Amino acid sequence: MSLLKQNLKSILDSRRRLYDEVDDWFAMCLQAGGTSLACRGGCSSCCRGLFDITLLDAWVLKDAVAALPETTRLQVLGRCRPRLVELRKRWPELKNPYLLNALPDISWQEMPEEDLTACPLLDEQGYCLVYAARPLTCRLHGLPNVDVSGEDFDGTVCTLHPGDPASLTDDILRWRFREIFTREIELFGHFTRELTGRSWDELDTFIPLAVVADYDKLDWRRLQI
Repeated sequence: MSLLKQNLKSILDSRRRLYDEVDDWFAMCLQAGGTSLACRGGCSSCCRGLFDITLLDAWVLKDAVAALPETTRLQVLGRCRPRLVELRKRWPELKNPYLLNALPDISWQEMPEEDLTACPLLDEQGYCLVYAARPLTCRLHGLPNVDVSGEDFDGTVCTLHPGDPASLTDDILRWRFREIFTREIELFGHFTRELTGRSWDELDTFIPLAVVADYDKLDWRRLQI
């Protein structure tokens, strides 16, 4: 393990514990909702198109992809590279480490909803190959994100649910989203300060770009956005 990864280990461990809390909440909702909710293992209907993830989530994904069997890893890379070619046509400025914040416009924040390209990290049965390492947005997608205070964080609700997730009782559906997101932001600040020497509010990428990026070639201390 490199010195950098040793220094980041406690941050990554904190991320895992935070995301475990998210998973526990989601599982509680599914148990309470029973057959009225559609989310289940192998359902990948929401794993489509391009959506931004944080550099912290991308960092964890890269390690998870690197740990896949070589044949599987090469298949994943083969699905990601055409996406890089496509995105470079739109944004010629894209270069390693493929951070979207460096682009001259913010159109990446609203990618076309009609893009039904499957996530390159899905296997043939629709299961995520790196499920334990998946980003936060993947863990929350499909159910409302309503804070205990009543603040609505506008979670994307899956249209495949036979019932209405909002019908879950408040003591189950409403959760500590404000706290969770605040802790995630704090973790991201610690992560970027350790990595680059300064705290960043936002550094984002797309999953295919994270997979093909070569983070080892970068001098992160000289990162300019």
